[in-house]
Amino acid sequence: MTFQAPDSLSEQIAHHLAERIIRGELKERERIQEQKVTQAMNVSRGSVREALLILERRHLITILPRRGAQVSELTPQHVRSLYTLVMELYILLGYAVAEHWRREEDLLPFRAIQQRLAEAREREDILAFVDSSFAIMQAAYPFADNPYLQQTLDNLQPAIARTYYIALERRRGQMHQLGAVFDGLLQAVIARDPVRIREVLLDYGKQNCELVLAALAER
Repeated sequence: MTFQAPDSLSEQIAHHLAERIIRGELKERERIQEQKVTQAMNVSRGSVREALLILERRHLITILPRRGAQVSELTPQHVRSLYTLVMELYILLGYAVAEHWRREEDLLPFRAIQQRLAEAREREDILAFVDSSFAIMQAAYPFADNPYLQQTLDNLQPAIARTYYIALERRRGQMHQLGAVFDGLLQAVIARDPVRIREVLLDYGKQNCELVLAALAER
């Protein structure tokens, strides 16, 4: 495997490894050896080291002194802590969209994502469903115009994606329920109803967190 675009090489390596972690191909506490990655991807060791630092920042691996990098453990406490934080950040995004949308055209990206979510549910396509879920977040960023919020969520996104995949791989039918949550959220945003936005997102976080914890308990 050979990567191009040297200005973003480390990001490409990090993305490739992140996908393997999210899909469960690389297991918890499994070591990621720099030399093996370097040889398998035909890239420099320096680029791999930088990619591993990116993955550590995104909470997918842990780099331990004298032991190197390993896939981070996903415990019930980690899951609860992650969802407690992320839902509050999603609420801030929801408030921003509700406050700043002005014309129907502003909502078109969200309606398009709504359609993609429905299509992914029908196909039971987990990866497409997860990608579309995060597209909602990306579409909301311009309304918030908050680089700190965006950077924080971008760094947390892979960890959240990992939990989504664990849960939905075991209970694909839950995609219909989670898709309905977004429909309710969009209605609350259109109504500029912050109380309802918070209720929908907290309920969503609770449902998803419980789904992930149940999936972890079955492993």
